[in-house]
Amino acid sequence: MLTVSQLMKRDLVSVDSGTSVVDAAKLMKACNVGSVLVFHDHQIIGIVTESDVVRKFVGADKTPYFVPVEDIMSCPIIGIEERRPLTEAADLMDRHQTHHLGVTKGGAVVGILSVRDLLHPVSTDNF
Repeated sequence: MLTVSQLMKRDLVSVDSGTSVVDAAKLMKACNVGSVLVFHDHQIIGIVTESDVVRKFVGADKTPYFVPVEDIMSCPIIGIEERRPLTEAADLMDRHQTHHLGVTKGGAVVGILSVRDLLHPVSTDNF
């Protein structure tokens, strides 16, 4: 049985809550990730995903550089414990209509699991 910890991304990319959506999108591109965690006072308060940028920023015709990530972030972050099976992660994503989960260990976010990560076992025939 594959677990969430086996496929999650451990390198977390984050921005401050006052960061512009445009700058966050540029960071996602530079780091080749589909999401960034949003911090305020050293605590995670949300997540901004590619989907958030497209639907809540570009699709809403917002003016560039004047919209902070906190205006479009998803919160709270839906989380799953790192030892849980991938099937549970997929079910959680489906129930909450999200493509990203915060992976937790002892209550702290230690990684991100995206719907794309769930495709890895299928592409390598490990499922």
